[in-house]
Amino acid sequence: MTATMTGPAGRMQIARGLIALRERCGLTQTQVAERAGVSKATVSRYEAWQDRARIRWATVKALADACEASAEEREALVRVVKSQSEGWWVGNSAVPEWIDPLVSFEHESEYEHVYANNVVPGLLQTRAYATAIHRATELRTPNEQVARMVDARMQRQSILDRQVPLHLWVILDEAVLRRIVGDEAVMAEQMDHLYDMAQRPNVDIQLLPFTAGAHAAGSGHFVILGREDARNPLNSMAIVYIEMRRRGLYLDDVDAVSSYKLSFDYLRSQAADSTASLRLLGTVRQEFSS
Repeated sequence: MTATMTGPAGRMQIARGLIALRERCGLTQTQVAERAGVSKATVSRYEAWQDRARIRWATVKALADACEASAEEREALVRVVKSQSEGWWVGNSAVPEWIDPLVSFEHESEYEHVYANNVVPGLLQTRAYATAIHRATELRTPNEQVARMVDARMQRQSILDRQVPLHLWVILDEAVLRRIVGDEAVMAEQMDHLYDMAQRPNVDIQLLPFTAGAHAAGSGHFVILGREDARNPLNSMAIVYIEMRRRGLYLDDVDAVSSYKLSFDYLRSQAADSTASLRLLGTVRQEFSS
């Protein structure tokens, strides 16, 4: 049986799929293990996407069969294992371990929704802006390593240019535009970039002005990533990422994801529409360029 180093996004899809099948049948992990001829620890490991152990497609098939999956459902999960290949970020020292899952999820997602209240999100940063951010946060890091980290961030942005590009929807708090990162020249270039990106068909940018007052996000930056497949729900996925100091928090339970999706929907209604946001962005751009 071939073992594959399945990425976090693939592991989550397999885990959520196997859990859904098991719960639909009303089976315990012990019962599934007995039916599939594996240990309960194996069932538990395959249902925990955070586990970094290698995944065997034959084991996924056996677990799906034990849960009375249809041929289509079983093959959909097996296909995830067989189709996995290591992305450019795997083993890349410039990509922190806690960011690895985020890049993997971006690679597998159709959409990414971001609320940013402090800095411009990584997918929209210019090289100069990203360099200033890394120099401020990666204390005592050699310039050569900072440069490699910025290169990795620029490569991550290629997800917006793939054949079927990621649909990025960003709500930017006005504070992001007013916080000077680097210097005014860096900010002018960053505002130009945001203005250009906001006019792309796969990028939506809305600004949340100070005048909006208290809002649905509370105080924290968050990212929602996902993919919808109405024909095969096991091929769908959704996860929330919250970045903290030198680690990331990933939430995939239904209640948590639903709560953040609701917050994002309210933020979209509280923020300026795309036309007004583009106008405000143009105003800020002129302020830094003058």
